[in-house]
Amino acid sequence: MQASVIAGAVVASLLSAQVAAKEWTHIRFGVEGAYPPFSYTQPDGTVAGFDVELAHAICEQLNARCELVAQDWDGIIPALLARKYDAIIAAMSITAERERSVSFTDKYAKIPNRFVVAKDAALDLSPDGIKGKRIGVQRASTNDKFLSDSYGSGVTIVRYGSADEAYLDLRAGRLDAVLNDASATQQGLLDKEGGDRFEFRGPEFTDEKWFGRGMGIAVRKQDNELREQLNGALRALRDNGTYQRINAKYFEYSIYGD
Repeated sequence: MQASVIAGAVVASLLSAQVAAKEWTHIRFGVEGAYPPFSYTQPDGTVAGFDVELAHAICEQLNARCELVAQDWDGIIPALLARKYDAIIAAMSITAERERSVSFTDKYAKIPNRFVVAKDAALDLSPDGIKGKRIGVQRASTNDKFLSDSYGSGVTIVRYGSADEAYLDLRAGRLDAVLNDASATQQGLLDKEGGDRFEFRGPEFTDEKWFGRGMGIAVRKQDNELREQLNGALRALRDNGTYQRINAKYFEYSIYGD
């Protein structure tokens, strides 16, 4: 009887694995929709950007139907775990802290983070020079944690739901600096009207302790088959040049990193 029970359990396990390994024919991606050029919301309410086009290319490579779901950044992982969508493609850095909750694909981009300030600001961005200053960051981002850990109570950290909100306060003089992904700051602030009043200042920040191993697509830990299929699609898109064509549409340099 015991052997029969064990055999039955093995068969059930094998059948379960076969079901779990089936191809994903409909993939729902969570995107922020407020982080250009990776994703932004157009006047008609649809989302566009690098991450959006990459998601569609992945689905095409996998012969899957693609669905994009906009989600505020600070709730983007909880919504994945609540099955609001199947994966997150939102310029999300692969960090050890996040890997406690979700699994990631291989990286698809790696971009440094920098302070941006007004050109006429007499601001020294050393730990001593920045004391007492108001620094804007996107709430719950890697920059938020880096700033908290590295500068502590020496600065006033002002947290925003989106980077665009931080740029508005920087323009209005309510912030001394904003810390963000350099490519997003370039297109979200510096390349826009009036952006010539601002500049990057200080070093590039890429330390893996805070900023991880690059940006990856997040999935629930139990969806390993989906992660592997996404990895295969990402490799194929780089091999056939699709990734590079999408990159060139939004950036003047390769964002893949080393």
